[in-house]
Amino acid sequence: MRKLELLSPAGDMERLRMAVLYGADAVYLAGTDFGMRSFAGNFSAEELPKAVAFAHSHGVKVHATVNTMPRNKEVARLPAHLEMLQDAGVDALILADLGAFTLAGKYAPKCQRHISTQQSIANYECATAWYDLGAKRVVLARELSLSEISCIREKCPKELEIETFGHGAMCVSYSGRCLLSNYMTGRDSNRGACAQPCRYQYALMEEKRPGEYFPVFEDEKGTYILNSRDMCTIDHLKELMDAGIDCIKIEGRAKSAYYAAIVTGAYRHCIDAVAAGRNPDPIWRNEVEHVSHRIYSTGFYFGEPGQYVENSRYIRDWQICAIVESCDEQGLALCSLRNKFPEGAQLEAVGPNLRPFPITAQNMTDLDGNPLPEPRTPQMKFYLPLPQPVPAYTILRRSVNLSAK
Repeated sequence: MRKLELLSPAGDMERLRMAVLYGADAVYLAGTDFGMRSFAGNFSAEELPKAVAFAHSHGVKVHATVNTMPRNKEVARLPAHLEMLQDAGVDALILADLGAFTLAGKYAPKCQRHISTQQSIANYECATAWYDLGAKRVVLARELSLSEISCIREKCPKELEIETFGHGAMCVSYSGRCLLSNYMTGRDSNRGACAQPCRYQYALMEEKRPGEYFPVFEDEKGTYILNSRDMCTIDHLKELMDAGIDCIKIEGRAKSAYYAAIVTGAYRHCIDAVAAGRNPDPIWRNEVEHVSHRIYSTGFYFGEPGQYVENSRYIRDWQICAIVESCDEQGLALCSLRNKFPEGAQLEAVGPNLRPFPITAQNMTDLDGNPLPEPRTPQMKFYLPLPQPVPAYTILRRSVNLSAK
């Protein structure tokens, strides 16, 4: 069976480290320019080689996004940017603009060229045309069904790799090409600065009654007619493999390191199980419920996903408490605090290739060995005895409802 490559988001060095350690085959990131997520941390020219070196030392590839549509005044900067990415050791470039694609072939010839979903590739002729121009991979439009993807796989050269989105936020606009944000806020969504107006609460105003708003009721706050569900395909990995998809991408470069770790780990274990002909352990499938998310759907793979118009709130049932920096053979963990919690709190530990297990926070001390009834200062270091040794970057979390009311 064709085994899916797992491509995870890396908005900054912490998120890259988590994605790598929790099982990504490849990560995607951006420099400080020409990327579609300008509010992610992103990587400076000095940081990028270190990020690539860390990923490569763990056998993980690095894809860099160059997927905005550059304007005339920006194009002159592209060659130097592309050369910087190649010199940093990036494996592939994710491109949307034909001019940028051509320049990448000239100024970064050692990097594979992947075509971004921003190009809205929806048929085999378009995919093949990009292959003929030199593309190694196409990231298909998010609006395609699994049967349409199977047809593209069947009719395209076998050397052309097919990537699709597998998990994360969906956009109400076609392949994410939206003008609402630009029009309403001046922030251009097609240049990495989307204000997400599709999540706003809307009411109706009649032309001859300016300033008089009429509610369009779904709840007491109005309606959410542009809101979309999040995508989750973890229950359908065999179907994705059977369709001939080479790689699934987890959306979320602007999301947290916790999100990158947990979702990557969940898909890693489930992909490995399905590829080996086993049923995935339900504990790993359940991990995608442990991150902040909207109501899930399967995107367009099996038909129209439908809009979720009741609200635009996230489901937040778990909170990260601390990260384990090191742990000795007796289970004494040196931790770094993320959110305060008291002694006696019921926590859960999950780590790189570590099955989640419950713990009770007790006998905590500061670095000098003094009792610590409640770690409170963010990033502070403290000791917490665990019932078993755990790897570095294990996450300690607890169940707490943080969903908006």
